[in-house]
Amino acid sequence: MNALVELYAVQPFWIWLAIGVLLLAIEAMLSTEWLLWPAVSAGIVAVLTAVGFRPGLAAEVAIFAILTVVATLLSRRLVGKANPSGPDVNDCDVRLIGQRARVVEPFVHGRGRVFISGAEWSAEIEGEAPPAGQDVIVDQINGSLLKVRASA
Repeated sequence: MNALVELYAVQPFWIWLAIGVLLLAIEAMLSTEWLLWPAVSAGIVAVLTAVGFRPGLAAEVAIFAILTVVATLLSRRLVGKANPSGPDVNDCDVRLIGQRARVVEPFVHGRGRVFISGAEWSAEIEGEAPPAGQDVIVDQINGSLLKVRASA
């Protein structure tokens, strides 16, 4: 621990750079988007200390905290404008809505099976059901059950 304190006293740049790289590595492993901005903020503090701005540990931590909060809030606003109501890109099931699926097992009493996106799904349809081999449109997902309608 004493070596870490001595390193900070001589070159705080390396400590802040290490913190930023560690946060970025954890972010890369978890993909949460919550650690990206603290990593960037630590990098900014590292650059500030490298160019000679050395207000002390307490002030550097305060700058880091303020930059993290501001960057996180601004990023949420930017993401909201860039993707106002679109689905989560990591939610594959939601992307099925509106897509065509092929009936692979005939519907009996409104229930059957369809093939979409490389997998078979249980499906439910109201009204006239198309025969096997025909296409349907996915309207809704309820767990592992797709609500579909006949394609026009």
